[in-house]
Amino acid sequence: MTDTKAYSNRKLIGLLLLGCVGMFGFGFALVPLYDVLCEKLGINGKTQSTAAEYKAVTIDTSRTVTVEFMAQTQKDMPWVFAPEMKRIQVHPGEVVRTQFHAKNLSAQQIVGQAIPSVSPGQGAAYFHKTECFCFNQQRLEANADAQLPLIFYVDTELPEQISTLTLSYTLYNITDKGYVGDVEQGAAK
Repeated sequence: MTDTKAYSNRKLIGLLLLGCVGMFGFGFALVPLYDVLCEKLGINGKTQSTAAEYKAVTIDTSRTVTVEFMAQTQKDMPWVFAPEMKRIQVHPGEVVRTQFHAKNLSAQQIVGQAIPSVSPGQGAAYFHKTECFCFNQQRLEANADAQLPLIFYVDTELPEQISTLTLSYTLYNITDKGYVGDVEQGAAK
């Protein structure tokens, strides 16, 4: 009887260990699975991470799309980060230039990286950035400020039911993670 109980206990321990290994593996696979699922369902608000090439098209003056801009910083990041304008009306196919303002309020150099997102997620595939500060890391010296350019267009193939796109940036402090990009810096204010 004890042999049967010992065998049952070993079997249970083996199943529990197998379950733990399976959960650990699933945790690693969850992020790529989520990305694939969102992409297939069209619910991912990610925009491209490299410059889009503008293909000359006829501007669709019969439609107007509202593009809203939002900006926020990571908690405890001592930067002021805001769009030049909160909202703009554009025609699909029209190239638009705007900018965001960033100011480092700290007494030390900080490197930031902006991560964009477009809402609704179905509209992300139709929002094309030809130039964006989000393509590079941004370094600002202590108390320095910078104008961060954004040039974009909304694809003429944007579905009719989408009349507003919201472009949101979250700026993260990546000072300790390495530095690659740069921005032109204005005078400290």
